[in-house]
Amino acid sequence: MTTGQQRPAPPATDADEERLPSVAEQMADQLGGWRGLVESSIPVVVFVFANIVGELRPAVIASVGVAVLIAVVRLAQRRPIRHAVNGLFGIAIGAAIAWRTGNERDFYLPGILYGIGYGLALLLSAVIRQPLVGWIWSVLVAKGRSEWRDDPKLVRTFTQLTVLWGVVWLAKVGVQAGLYLAHQDTALGVARLALGYPPYALLLLITVWVVRRVTREPGVTPLPGAGA
Repeated sequence: MTTGQQRPAPPATDADEERLPSVAEQMADQLGGWRGLVESSIPVVVFVFANIVGELRPAVIASVGVAVLIAVVRLAQRRPIRHAVNGLFGIAIGAAIAWRTGNERDFYLPGILYGIGYGLALLLSAVIRQPLVGWIWSVLVAKGRSEWRDDPKLVRTFTQLTVLWGVVWLAKVGVQAGLYLAHQDTALGVARLALGYPPYALLLLITVWVVRRVTREPGVTPLPGAGA
């Protein structure tokens, strides 16, 4: 090679592609990290305690005000506000219903209805062999790729995981619905916090662990995002 002649660029390899997120990164993105977990819980905590020591409407105002403040602070810090906006939207709907009816338990009604709908959608998708957990994996982890649809074992795995998600979701929302119908307002608030992110985080861990274990087995289609 003569002096000054440039070396040809090496061919692109799979290693040069954008790195897929690790398990920790996947979970952090979905949960919003520790800060997202705390911030999404603060408005509900404020509502529960403000309603215990005071009246409904001041509690509604306080919870919505805190949710707005969290979103504004995130925006001012140029941090992602997706989780804050989602939380604000959910809090605002529940607050509006509770304000209108004058019943504090109605603050939690939108979350209960959403949970029922989500749980039923999960189970229905498993029945028709289009498991939502598999499609969510494709969108959030595998950059839109859906090779798992061509592997019967992966379809079966995602179907079983989807059933697990649906059953857990309906179980936790069933507890909240029971407390709602029993007019156990304070207990409902505590259940909303306790049955919020902890089951969600556990389901995420189980899903990633099961998918990675299955994709290591011989003859199973390699799955984007399921590497060690």
